[in-house]
Amino acid sequence: MTTGTPAPDSYYVRTDEHRFKPTAHAGGAWNTEEQHFSPLGGLVVHAVDQYLAGRGDRGLMLSRISYDILGRLALDECEIRVETVRPGRTIELLEAQVAIGGRPVVRARAWLLAAQDTRAVAGGADRRLPPPEQLEPWPMAELWPGGYIASLDVRPVAPPRPGRTTAWVATPLALVADEPSSPLASFLALVDTANGIAVRQSPEQWMFPNVDLTVHLHRSPEAGWTGLETTVAFGPTGVGLTSTVLHDVHGPVGQAQQILTVRPMPRS
Repeated sequence: MTTGTPAPDSYYVRTDEHRFKPTAHAGGAWNTEEQHFSPLGGLVVHAVDQYLAGRGDRGLMLSRISYDILGRLALDECEIRVETVRPGRTIELLEAQVAIGGRPVVRARAWLLAAQDTRAVAGGADRRLPPPEQLEPWPMAELWPGGYIASLDVRPVAPPRPGRTTAWVATPLALVADEPSSPLASFLALVDTANGIAVRQSPEQWMFPNVDLTVHLHRSPEAGWTGLETTVAFGPTGVGLTSTVLHDVHGPVGQAQQILTVRPMPRS
């Protein structure tokens, strides 16, 4: 998408109740004429938040969301519709569908679980990453093109290594112009970046896009910085896996998994 005016300081602009137009900041890394999935994943949660707000708070927390990428994410207006698949007072399943040009391109399912006070038994992994303010920025745009990558502030904990990197990611941009987004939507809008911070092979020679993203959360994250403790594995038959422990500034909040299709870059 090209325009003669600067892009707004957001990834999307709302055009009606269910439709959003991506700005140049949402431009993809594999193809700058497509959307990067990361902000679109956050936009889906933004739509889910609005759907839930429209019916009133029932004390449920989004604890897992799985996205399936069904087709090309053109840098064009998208429509998001949300519905309840399995209603319930303590456990509920929602589904969101994203369409571009009338064609479904993403289908997401989110499990909502009842929020309860379990502080007396809370425990598990609690290792905190070094604060991002103490770390130096990494010019990730030198490795990847696209408006989305250019919009990021990336702070690796240590120099990135092939297949293994831990980094903080943040953005100064709003998810949707002139609209507040929940901490969860803002946090998840950065998670799909994981597949680009720990590349095993040069993206100029190999393609390894993900066809899905599944996020499990044991705690609601705070907005601001998204911590990605990422490992990438390539198998011998064209399939890869990006696995990430997700952090906010207080510690781990959950995990993300992305399955990859690995193939040589086509020769021009």
